Amino acid sequence: MGSAGSSALARLGLPVQPRLWFSVAALGLAAVALGAVAWRRARPRRRRPQQQVGTVAQLWIYPFKSCRGMSVSEAECTAMGLRCGDLRDRFWLVINENGNMVTARQEPRLVLISLTCDRDMLTLHADSMKDLLLPIKIPATNAVLKCRVHGLDIQGRDCGDAAAEWITSFLKTKPYRLVHFEPHMRPRNSHQVEEPFRPTDQVAYSDASPFLVLSEASLADLNSRLEKHVKASNFRPNIVISGCDAFAEDSWNEILIGDVELKRVMASSRCILTTVDPDTGIMSRKEPLETLKSYRLCDPSEQKLYGKSPLFGQYFVLDNPGKVKVGDPVYLLGE
Repeated sequence: MGSAGSSALARLGLPVQPRLWFSVAALGLAAVALGAVAWRRARPRRRRPQQQVGTVAQLWIYPFKSCRGMSVSEAECTAMGLRCGDLRDRFWLVINENGNMVTARQEPRLVLISLTCDRDMLTLHADSMKDLLLPIKIPATNAVLKCRVHGLDIQGRDCGDAAAEWITSFLKTKPYRLVHFEPHMRPRNSHQVEEPFRPTDQVAYSDASPFLVLSEASLADLNSRLEKHVKASNFRPNIVISGCDAFAEDSWNEILIGDVELKRVMASSRCILTTVDPDTGIMSRKEPLETLKSYRLCDPSEQKLYGKSPLFGQYFVLDNPGKVKVGDPVYLLGE
């Protein structure tokens, strides 16, 4: 404390205690700083211009990678994809003896396996097979296996011999096992699969993105060019939007659904999996891929990213979590 401050205290008859004075001053400044931080955090998010561009028509979760999806009326949007109760998008995976992922690209009949969920149990269904009951929470005594998905290592809890025998018996090709991703396991980094993703974007067994968005109008446009129509399930979207023009989703950089904010990263380049009939499990290797190649190739400047694969649907990542419901309006966010 300076001499002027000491004199002032003395004139008032107060003891001069420099350390106490500085401590009180420091606490006061700290309180002001904390109050400012709290105020900044409490401020509502900046309201950005919004324009309704559509409505949520369908929500799909694919608990088992490449198996039949589940249509839900509402879901939670998490950083790693849609969640409905205990079901997470692509948190179960079929692997071969070497731990490599097995999808409908190698085993088209995987798309014929469906499941239902009742409390803490899953039931797997497939034609000519007895239903298999499987606990959602795999016993901790089951082995944790090293797996590979698109060239990246990831773990999975083995679902047991009964599940392995059921999958193997249905596909009738090679010995396979089923694994489950658990929250404590390390996810895969999307940026290592596709460069446009952020270093912080992560997925479990999804190819690269936690959300695939597709519009009904884009599907209708494609079907207008096909002799045999295809379904949205050929493309395995998570969020299907109605009430917009064909391929409008290609230009939605940021969208708002309820409290959920999603940011577009890149288009989805389509592969031979889209030629698997979701009702028969038969792969044609031709349509709708050949027709898409006739009018949905990328700009030549983007060939390094997409190659010669046609584009259909858009990959999004999460910017703000929340719940989405069928019937929710979809807003395009402005700057």
